[in-house]
Amino acid sequence: MKRATYRSRAPLRISFCGGGTDVSPYPEEKGGVVLSATINKYAYASVVPRRDARVRITSLDYDVVAKYEHSRKVKFDGELDLVKAVIKKLGGTSGLDLFVHSDAPPGSGLGSSSTLVVALIGAFREWLKKPLTDYEIAELAYRIERGDLGIAGGRQDQYAATFGGFNFIEFTRDATVVNPLRIKPSILNELEYRLLLCYTGQTRLSAGILKRQIDSYVTRKADVVKALDSLKAYTSQMKNDLLLGRLDALGELLHEAWLKKKRLDRDISSARIDELYAVARRNGAVGGKILGAGGGGYLLVLCRFDKKHIVAEKLEKAGGQIVEFGFESRGLDTWKAE
Repeated sequence: MKRATYRSRAPLRISFCGGGTDVSPYPEEKGGVVLSATINKYAYASVVPRRDARVRITSLDYDVVAKYEHSRKVKFDGELDLVKAVIKKLGGTSGLDLFVHSDAPPGSGLGSSSTLVVALIGAFREWLKKPLTDYEIAELAYRIERGDLGIAGGRQDQYAATFGGFNFIEFTRDATVVNPLRIKPSILNELEYRLLLCYTGQTRLSAGILKRQIDSYVTRKADVVKALDSLKAYTSQMKNDLLLGRLDALGELLHEAWLKKKRLDRDISSARIDELYAVARRNGAVGGKILGAGGGGYLLVLCRFDKKHIVAEKLEKAGGQIVEFGFESRGLDTWKAE
């Protein structure tokens, strides 16, 4: 008899501004904001229940398989720990085969690790019929990563992946509030037409960068506190520019915000990133930034409409890899496959 499969898909995201203000303790003390959008790149999870108590985890991206006699035997050892943490939290004592894969590697700056956790929770919700709301899924994903696994980071990625679309997300001591933005289709089309996503060829682990950023904020390092306050202000301005279709102004703010973001930590940029960004700016990019915590991953640039092809060509010549993408309005999707 063929076993049912419970599947899920959650979208990766690009963040325009505000990253860092969602990392504790800044949002609890001052309130953080992030402007982000999900794209048509995804993290996937599939749960196939077993009749015995065995657990088998397969990463289709890395051809890694972990096997355990029982869910109680699952151990954190640095390999597939995000997956194991979700099993420990939601899996109970049931046996299962679990398959995961993602359209972008961890460390790419697209929120792939948090998005995978959201996808995993979605697959378990579909299987176990758990009545979890979108807010509960995002918060559970945050607690698993930051609490159970102790991984430093913020909370924007979990909410972006769960809700999907363009959002202005507010973070305070008491709550996280997702404000979906109603943007004219013509503005979205123009923004998508003018944006370029360029893979730098390097991934990075964001936890070290974020830990130093947190320490700098906690010790009230003036440069870091001022940069975070500026990023928060820029985020609100960018939201208004986006809603009103002022894309050149948005691009200029992207540039100013990138200069501020680089002041949060010495490893946010690198000679390689600076070189690619300079190439983009010289050839028609209004502004841009490295996505995520920095140090590698994807460079996002907003180009003058008649220069995008030139920017793309020059970035590829400089060793970057242009990645086609589109916006995704939906968030977490789950379904049962017979």
